Amino acid sequence: MFQQILDPIAGSLLLSALCAALPLALLFILLGVFRVKAPKAAIASLVLSLALAVIGWQMPLDQALSATAAGIFYGLFPILWILVNALWIYKLTVATPWFEVLGRTIRSISNDLRILAILIAFCFGALLESLAGFGAPVAISAAMLMAAGMKPLKSAIVSLLANTAPVAFGAMAAPIIALNGVTGLPLQDLSSMAGRQTPFIALIVPLLLVFIVDGKRGVKQTWPVALVAGAAFGASQFVTSNYLAVELTDVVAAVVTVAAVLLMLKVWQPAETVGVGGSAQTADVPAMVPPGGTLSGAGAAAESTTAAGGPRRSAAGTDAAGIPTDNTRPEPRQIWFAIAPYLIIIAVFSIAQIPAIKAWLGQVGSVTFAWPGLHIEDSAGKAVAATKFKLDHFKSTGTLLLLSGVLTMVLYKISASQGLRIYRETLVQLRWTIVTVTAVLGLSFVMNLSGQTTTLGFALASAGGFFALLSPLIGWIGVALTGSDTSSNSLFGQMQATAAEQTGLSPVLMAASNSSAGVMGKMLSLQNLAVASAAVGLDGAEGTLFRKLIGWSLALLALITVLIFLQSTPVLGWMVP
Repeated sequence: MFQQILDPIAGSLLLSALCAALPLALLFILLGVFRVKAPKAAIASLVLSLALAVIGWQMPLDQALSATAAGIFYGLFPILWILVNALWIYKLTVATPWFEVLGRTIRSISNDLRILAILIAFCFGALLESLAGFGAPVAISAAMLMAAGMKPLKSAIVSLLANTAPVAFGAMAAPIIALNGVTGLPLQDLSSMAGRQTPFIALIVPLLLVFIVDGKRGVKQTWPVALVAGAAFGASQFVTSNYLAVELTDVVAAVVTVAAVLLMLKVWQPAETVGVGGSAQTADVPAMVPPGGTLSGAGAAAESTTAAGGPRRSAAGTDAAGIPTDNTRPEPRQIWFAIAPYLIIIAVFSIAQIPAIKAWLGQVGSVTFAWPGLHIEDSAGKAVAATKFKLDHFKSTGTLLLLSGVLTMVLYKISASQGLRIYRETLVQLRWTIVTVTAVLGLSFVMNLSGQTTTLGFALASAGGFFALLSPLIGWIGVALTGSDTSSNSLFGQMQATAAEQTGLSPVLMAASNSSAGVMGKMLSLQNLAVASAAVGLDGAEGTLFRKLIGWSLALLALITVLIFLQSTPVLGWMVP
């Protein structure tokens, strides 16, 4: 039996905490200063944490290695099992003409760039974040905004800022599931708490988008639809994360918001329409395109169909750079087929939540076991919960996504060989992400099980009630440097919960805050900035984007910090589950 030591370095909590922080400091310095690739930085930090665990915290070597293996396993299942299958579904849609139909459907709705910023970057970007993540929402929405006539730099800025609202529940809630895994706090409590924080940011983001596109005039003329979008998204996030299924939070929010915006545009239009170059036209120019109509500059290629009823790919309707310019509105049947994968996901997850089915899946597909070789007690002599695993292989999010992908293949008539080829391509695309995530989870488990995280938590607890203001900053730094809310939660989730317990704050509140506040740093992460720059053809523009966005990132961080602080007091304490 290994018992964690709170102050192993010279009997000093301060010195021990400084040593415990070294793996995290190394990770940040390698990523942020020396710009070392994330996989190498994560592996180096893992090795240092292992050395500290064995030499400093006196953890037996076999248990330290077993803790590493446990972290790698948890990184593979359920985290990467979710990410791989989610990205696979997205790539299945891209491999068919239906993804182009989906993009054209959105572009056909309005010729007002302010409205398109909300629909493409905010709504469609959230839908992609719910499945693909890892920069895909930023890259695709930025290209689509450019196709609509927005300037490259502005397209990148809008897409990066819009990617803030859905990240905490992105990739089928992988960040919240990771937070549950490293802290042992109830998944539903963490989901509910995050769902009572992120909607306030969602309410503001559409207003910021129209301000970036068109300044004060944009806010003055389009605030009604921006508020509708923000309110619909925020309310959907709250309801789904608190009362339905955490995995579906972003999918439901994106679909509901698109519907709300479309209904709004049927009864209301802005006084002017702002198109290419920021030029304004009076409202008598229709912002809505009638079925079968085209927008200015749209490709005039006629639509043909395959024998299966789907649209046939054509080189027509694209510019020299390959960006689609065909904005004709598809037929209703084609629109339904284009959104079918997302409807399938909603249906599969909804059926899995039916009490009888949920109970059956839990009985036949759930195994709880103690991880081999781990026999650990905390400094108070209590067994550490993280040594036990619950494997929900049938009802896990990743498995349900795999089923959704198979159903999508059947609907789109994708052959088994093509589906397997795309799955293999997905694994190849994510190969370095897999290394990074498993290394970060290994680092997290070693720090947690050796006692390094507990030492850090006790040291931070000396800040007292001030920790409620410090907690969001920790999450923000984690996401800005690692580029992943999932990785940040894995690194800091347990530390946040430990510090909260020592200061008399709610562990659920502080752990969820790591995720909710952390997403404000996503727009500044190097990997997201690089993706955005490449997507709009501005190689080397990362520094410019960083300078344009850091003010917005810090402002949003300050806003949610105030909210979290109030939730830690009697003023808004009633919001904590």
